[in-house]
Amino acid sequence: MTDTHDATPGGPLSGEVALVTGARGKLGPVWCRALAEAGAEVIGIDVDDADVTDRAALARLRDGLDRTPSILVNNAGIDQSPEQAMRDDDFLRVLDVNLAGTYNATVVFGETMVAAGRGAIVNIGSLYASIAPIPALYDHMEGFVKPPAYGASKAGVVQLTKYFARLWGPHGVRVNALSPGGLLAGQDEEFLAKYNARVPLGRMAEPDDLTGPLLFLASDASRYVTGQELRVEGGFTA
Repeated sequence: MTDTHDATPGGPLSGEVALVTGARGKLGPVWCRALAEAGAEVIGIDVDDADVTDRAALARLRDGLDRTPSILVNNAGIDQSPEQAMRDDDFLRVLDVNLAGTYNATVVFGETMVAAGRGAIVNIGSLYASIAPIPALYDHMEGFVKPPAYGASKAGVVQLTKYFARLWGPHGVRVNALSPGGLLAGQDEEFLAKYNARVPLGRMAEPDDLTGPLLFLASDASRYVTGQELRVEGGFTA
């Protein structure tokens, strides 16, 4: 069953319908709440509603909606455990969900935006779309390896963003990526100290740090912005 979130009247996204994939993951509820508070009618879906790796399932879900989404947030994604880091099947599964899943949802819902002549797609990337994991951040964790598939998949998502921005810009559809840095989530103190020392703003992101950038990309505040990756990472890559 899809999740729906009632819109707050009078916000900058009033009258818009937003669809968020991966709505029950770590960041999915953050995006859904922010969009609803900005006035959008929000439809949140997760794997039990429609698997993003199954384009036909996404199309059936789209065809069953009462209203066509004008905003799409491609948030669905998975990572590998350190134990899975070098297993081919697990590597390919991450690419299938994160990269092919983003492609599938973009095509299914984006084509309806093209037909309508308007729309905004926000693909959720990552800090690791543009830089490789730094081993020194993890070397106090015995045997830990940061898996390669996640960053590789998110780098592909950024390239898809540019591709569809150029393809669909003439049809009034904007496509951008939002790439968060590390999100505070109960990490150990040694990791936090090492990570924060590399960030000019001196801390990890909190959920509220991400909602303003999302609303910027989803709304007419960014009406002349497309094909861009907005990194929200405290200056980590500066």
